[in-house]
Amino acid sequence: MKKSKSKIIYIVSVLVAVIALNVIGNSIIYKRFDLTKDKRYTLSETAKSIIDLADTPLIIDIFLEGNLPSEFKLLQTETKQLIEEFQTLNPLIKVNYIDPLEDEANRDNIIRELTKTGLEPYVNSKKVSGKITQELLFPWGFASHKGRTIKIPLFKKSVAEDLQTQMANSIQQLEYNFADAFDQLTTKKSKTIAVLIGNGQLGDLYVTDFLRTIQPYYNLAPFTLDSVASNPQVTLNQIKQYDLLISAKPSEAFTENEKLVLDQYTMSGGKSLWLTEGVFMDRDSLYNESGSSVSIAKDLNLNDFFFQYGARINQNLVKDLYSAPIPLAIGEGSDTQFQPVQWQYSPLASSNTNHPISDNVDLVKFDFASQIDTLKNDIKKTILLQSSERTKLEGPLKTISLASVTQQPDEENYNQGKQTLAVLLEGEFNSVYKNRVLPFDVENFQENGQPAKMIIISDGDVIKNEASKGRPLELGFERITGRTFGNKEFLLNAVNYLLDDTGLINIRTKSVEIAFLDSDKVEKQKSTWQFINIALPLLLLGIFGLIFNYFRKRKYAK
Repeated sequence: MKKSKSKIIYIVSVLVAVIALNVIGNSIIYKRFDLTKDKRYTLSETAKSIIDLADTPLIIDIFLEGNLPSEFKLLQTETKQLIEEFQTLNPLIKVNYIDPLEDEANRDNIIRELTKTGLEPYVNSKKVSGKITQELLFPWGFASHKGRTIKIPLFKKSVAEDLQTQMANSIQQLEYNFADAFDQLTTKKSKTIAVLIGNGQLGDLYVTDFLRTIQPYYNLAPFTLDSVASNPQVTLNQIKQYDLLISAKPSEAFTENEKLVLDQYTMSGGKSLWLTEGVFMDRDSLYNESGSSVSIAKDLNLNDFFFQYGARINQNLVKDLYSAPIPLAIGEGSDTQFQPVQWQYSPLASSNTNHPISDNVDLVKFDFASQIDTLKNDIKKTILLQSSERTKLEGPLKTISLASVTQQPDEENYNQGKQTLAVLLEGEFNSVYKNRVLPFDVENFQENGQPAKMIIISDGDVIKNEASKGRPLELGFERITGRTFGNKEFLLNAVNYLLDDTGLINIRTKSVEIAFLDSDKVEKQKSTWQFINIALPLLLLGIFGLIFNYFRKRKYAK
């Protein structure tokens, strides 16, 4: 009796101890350990601070469900594990995993509705047993908070990379994509951007898509320097209220008064994004009866402005063998068709993988870009975009003709190496008007500036979206080929970096190491591994059974 009582007490004591340990472990000393080599499940401090801001339920809908290819199953797993990390920090984060194509009867309607909301489907093509099959996937999510909804891309598509590389890049960007969406939902817009007009900048139609892209993050307003002529000090005071200036392809020269206003804005710590070139040439100017036009050196009266800050936009054009095509009319009359033909005046710039602005960004398309030189001074300079090695520099006053696309380029002349097309300047700038006579009297003139940032891109067309029937198309999208370049992502990253005080943009440089199976090798060796994993164990089991029965009969036969 005593033994039974002791056993009961022992069992109850063990159960109580286990329950107590679980309670303590979950409520007091709960801890998760990230044992991965690349620390992929360790959230950045910036992401943690953003997640903490959600004071009411934040709902996440993930559409990456169903019968997925192996690569997307990996993306699905990584997404779920990341969301679990979010929920560990903030229990107000709720998640729904949805298979959008589960309802076969309404499949077409669902696809149509999801596409209308901006969730572009991904068509996954694969070869199995000599046959090519296609699967439709929606690697997207939604985050909703206090009546607002933001879409979250889970898959980063790139025409220049294979599927495994695209998948690795997608997984690397997951934390940033989620944190960026949460930041938009939980943080009020506080930064303001002035979009410069009045100096021949691109019209509203051609910058609409990019302005729509940055509008969820910042307050936007057009700003003209016209009032500088009558009251420059008032204009200067007004422009200092903005956190960032964007000047998209100006074509009219800046006056000395306007330049001083811009200089003193920079000295006060103002950030700016300049998209301009040294040679005037536009693709639209080629679509005339002769199919040609002459490139003209452009003087915007900004040479000393950029020179003082540490950069120079040269009066030349960069021709690159690694370039985007141009649509060319083939045929006559009703038989006319537009065909894409390689165009050396449209360099495809590669990005600097060591900087958050350009890391993991697809190729950026330029049109008639100029070369940028960086000059020695105390300003930190980071090259963001470059052409390929196979380049050739061409001066102004050259006749550029569409007919040249039919001529085979002399590749030996394309030997001038990589050319800088976008550069970031950071530091305490010195005024352009230091030790010079001022064009007008400035209150509290600053010769030495506060810490500031400036990005110079040597082509205004980088921000220019195409238009169709008076409506803007997506920036970076090329109708003739259906290809989308990285222009919008690069510019969005550039603006976020210039205005980011939280460090959110730095999450983009997080490196994740992903190991993939070699699909070609798997296909070739499929039969061998099927035999090893299925037939061989059965064969070994059969041999063991025969041997066992043989010795058993010998033992008991007598």
